[in-house]
Amino acid sequence: MSEITIEELRTFTEEYVAAEPERLDAEGWWQTPLVASAPIDERFDVLPEVAVATHIHPHDLLPTATSVIVFFIPFQRRLVKENRNGDRPCRNWGLAYVQTNDLIDRLSRAMEQFLAGKDCKCGLTPATHNFDADTLMARWSHKHLGHLSNLGRFGTHNMLITPAGCAGRMGSMVTEADLGDHPLIDSEEACLLKAGQKCGKCIEICPVDALNEENFERRRCWNRLNENRDCLDYFSDLPQSTHVCGKCAALMPCSFKNPVS
Repeated sequence: MSEITIEELRTFTEEYVAAEPERLDAEGWWQTPLVASAPIDERFDVLPEVAVATHIHPHDLLPTATSVIVFFIPFQRRLVKENRNGDRPCRNWGLAYVQTNDLIDRLSRAMEQFLAGKDCKCGLTPATHNFDADTLMARWSHKHLGHLSNLGRFGTHNMLITPAGCAGRMGSMVTEADLGDHPLIDSEEACLLKAGQKCGKCIEICPVDALNEENFERRRCWNRLNENRDCLDYFSDLPQSTHVCGKCAALMPCSFKNPVS
């Protein structure tokens, strides 16, 4: 098995995402991605407690894995700014969601091939919609993996706030590559409200009052996402799985940075 460093993997990821606009022959929606890694140790044993009881362990994806890799692809400011207006998501927010999920799937497979060239196997999961329809919780949560790998911290809006903010999409995988512990955040909180400071802007902007300081009304949010897909004519040509809103990520103090740091 050849040695590989987190720096090599980050460079590979950055170059892959940077090439995506040319592949699409479009301007693109993305900023420079972030990549964190962590050894598969006892920290991941708590996943059934902090996420959902049926959450699988990294070794369930690949028994020989030694590392978890989690990455975050931030959206461009212009897209986030466009999605701020009104109480429904803009057309481009839905389009970016679809194209970014496809990007994450292809990037994950490309990372798998890259690591295979170093004689390291990987275990992958889908970018999205790998959740239980009753609990609306994923058996493999990219966000919880990101929190435990110290890529970011949960906000009041239930999204992960990274050093590049929360407006973007995440992916994760496990690998036999011994990448070591490479956190990107060291603060206990990245949400102003959770850190005891004044904010709550995501609570104020939620169009269905699904957010408060103590709880996230998951079903209410999910119903809104389905409603957006069904009622917006400009989503009619997008996949049925285009479940988006994004208002709580649009021009918040945590949209593009960790406001606590």
